[in-house]
Amino acid sequence: MAELSQDIEQREGGYYLTGTRVSLDSVVHAFLRGQAPESIAQSFAPLSLVQVYSAIAYYLKNQPEVDDYLKKGSEQFEEMRQRARLNHPRLHAKLDAAKSVIAS
Repeated sequence: MAELSQDIEQREGGYYLTGTRVSLDSVVHAFLRGQAPESIAQSFAPLSLVQVYSAIAYYLKNQPEVDDYLKKGSEQFEEMRQRARLNHPRLHAKLDAAKSVIAS
């Protein structure tokens, strides 16, 4: 990914807002869903509005790289979800049944 800013750090294979446990992914996904920066800051108590704007600016400056990183993360999540479904079919059958009851 592009050079990190002072407000974004890489650790444990992910990107985080410096000094917090809030991932860049979380802020970017909220931004892409149309959440306002003020709303994002309220959703993530440890973040200041300045940090949210910094994360959004980092995303916009490095959009192709960050989008690629997010896509890879989504693909990895989907692989884990499929493996869990295969490894625990009875649990997922119960979950599916519960979803259908809620939906009706």
